[in-house]
Amino acid sequence: MRYTALALQTACDAVNADSHPEDARARMHRSIDRVQAQVLAAKAFLKGFNGYEVQLVVLPEYWMTGFPMAESREAWQAKAAIPMTGAFPERLAAFAQAAGVYLCSNHYETDPNFPELYFQANVIYGPGGDTVLRYRRLISLYAPSPYDVWDRYLDVYGAKSVFPVAETPIGALGTVASEEILYPEIARMLAFSGAEILLHPTSEVGAPGLTPKHICKRARAVENMAYVVSANSAGIHGTPVPAASTDGMSIIIDPYGRALAEAGTGETLNANALIDLGALREGRRKTGMTNTLSRIPAAAFAAGYLAAGHAAPNRTPDGRMIDRAGALASQQSVIDRLIAAGILK
Repeated sequence: MRYTALALQTACDAVNADSHPEDARARMHRSIDRVQAQVLAAKAFLKGFNGYEVQLVVLPEYWMTGFPMAESREAWQAKAAIPMTGAFPERLAAFAQAAGVYLCSNHYETDPNFPELYFQANVIYGPGGDTVLRYRRLISLYAPSPYDVWDRYLDVYGAKSVFPVAETPIGALGTVASEEILYPEIARMLAFSGAEILLHPTSEVGAPGLTPKHICKRARAVENMAYVVSANSAGIHGTPVPAASTDGMSIIIDPYGRALAEAGTGETLNANALIDLGALREGRRKTGMTNTLSRIPAAAFAAGYLAAGHAAPNRTPDGRMIDRAGALASQQSVIDRLIAAGILK
């Protein structure tokens, strides 16, 4: 099976300057209108260009809102975090259905089980208008994470919710959020559950040369014999930060770490490429040194991970939002422990 995947590099119209939640929500609705029109136009253009249907679209990180700056947890939750059900998810599901694509959106969302928090989520909506996958960003220094309320989160959602993989007609889809591409374990856990295509919404510093995240996109593809579809912002407008600081570098990478398509700067559909699902599956079934997935000595690593004294779960077991000072203090305690253990010098 072959089809076109698109990492849409689109601009973010940030809500930071909106003082009232209703103004922010109106801006977010306008962003949905604009980006849906771009996807529909891109789908028509690319079908005429290469004859293959666009069936997978990845949007950049927090494309509807930007990221919190000076806002309190309450303020950001009120204006930028959407409920799991209701008007916004219904619009995004209808967007995917109208375009006839699997649509990966990264956005902030609230959860009635954790009312004091919001999570950064990657949600995949299907062409049938259904929600096919929800992943909450696990590693985040300042924003809430399931790991902060780990025991309760597992009680509510179960272990399988942490690294979900969606089996779809276009392949087994898993998602990685933003800087999590730097952590090989996230993508590996998805690959262990069968993920064939790693969807990576990001909003990262653009550069003419390689950056740590750009290097790791290729590494994650090679390590896991998977495609990586990574969509970056085409600038974030409406904040004091220079808009083009996060621009360019949207990319689609094949299981051998080769860039099939990469965008320059600005709003563009140029990061599009054919996904050859049959070739990927054939490669994963063959013997030989290049079949890295079949050669992982997982048992040799298990004890080391269990014994490691790194970041502990349940950073905020009471389910409240940690502030920046508290987050840095928690990180410092981990560093101090690793120094005491002789791991860090």
